Amino acid sequence: MYRFHLFGKFSNVKIKKELIILYLAGFMLAISTAFPAYINSNFIETFVATKYVGLFFVAANVITFFAMLFFPSIIRKFSNIISAKVMMLINIVSLMALMVSPSPVILLIFFVLMWASSNLLWINMDIFVESFTENESTGKTRAIFFTFMNLGWILSPMFASMLVISPDYYNLVYLAAAFLILVYYFVVVSNEKKVSVAVEYDKLNIIQTVTDFWKNLNLRGVYFVSFFLNLFFSSAVVFIPIYLHNAIGFGWSTLGIMFSIMLIPFVLIEIPAGIIADKYLGEKEMTYAGLAIILVSLLLFFFTKSTSPLVWGSILFLSRIGAALIEAMRESRFFKIVDAENVSHINFLRTSYPLGYLVGSGLGVFILSFYDIQYLFLFLAVLFLFSFYFVFIIKDSK
Repeated sequence: MYRFHLFGKFSNVKIKKELIILYLAGFMLAISTAFPAYINSNFIETFVATKYVGLFFVAANVITFFAMLFFPSIIRKFSNIISAKVMMLINIVSLMALMVSPSPVILLIFFVLMWASSNLLWINMDIFVESFTENESTGKTRAIFFTFMNLGWILSPMFASMLVISPDYYNLVYLAAAFLILVYYFVVVSNEKKVSVAVEYDKLNIIQTVTDFWKNLNLRGVYFVSFFLNLFFSSAVVFIPIYLHNAIGFGWSTLGIMFSIMLIPFVLIEIPAGIIADKYLGEKEMTYAGLAIILVSLLLFFFTKSTSPLVWGSILFLSRIGAALIEAMRESRFFKIVDAENVSHINFLRTSYPLGYLVGSGLGVFILSFYDIQYLFLFLAVLFLFSFYFVFIIKDSK
């Protein structure tokens, strides 16, 4: 790979061609995933009342969670590449169907399919990337992968907001996302022989996998840190856009710029953080810092009364500094423990994503039944205090 110098210079060393293709594929998949991410809740709000929006995410994440539990057996039986192709096709069909949904019931069905297939595709990508990753460079390899992915997330909100040509017109966003997933399909399929290698996957069942995670303090700690990160992301993706659009009054043109700028830390921070974790500190110190930053940000979401885009943009930017640190450290620590053949472990870690969204969305539905939306951020801040224990039980890699 390459060597990173703290003063900003990179030495010129080779990166595997297969990884370059996968970085490009991850970039395209991220753009497609991110395009509708920040407008989903507002789009659903055109069909149902605000307090019921969270129920769509609850349903989507319940189905996704159980689909993830059984996804390893599908990968073992049909291979990673074939299962990825099927998920791509389901995702494309779902996105196209969302454009023309005539009722909340039809919307719910295809929203669930879109959400689940998108999450399962990222498991396919994990296995592709891990197949070409060496343990001593795990932090760097995963950080580069996530940096390419996050470049897609940075570009998407600004362009997606331009497609919302009226407050109730979100269809073009889903059309663009379907087109982008089609491009991703051709990137992967045209390079199928390069990125798909034969892997002897483990044959662990769900109970054995859960037992491994519970007995191994490192795996348990990483899982729950990931859960808390996704608990934060649930508020960031589902409820913050509603709050800033409806309560604070920002238009989509403003929000698109704010959301793109707030994601810059994922690109600036993750590669240096991954390399520092490999070479110098390990993961625990930076994970503590990331959690503390998110905790402060959640409190600011609750207490801030300003209507200035600059103030809110700064708070959003700060929160993503914390999230970027946690994300990079999670990937570094976890993939120093497991390899590509550990499909059950990789898959189970990713269940922290729908589980975090499930708890976050359910909490949002409950709180919105009794309080204003900003109180959700205060409740999340209190919950985040428990996250520090799970960092404590992780054994640092340095």
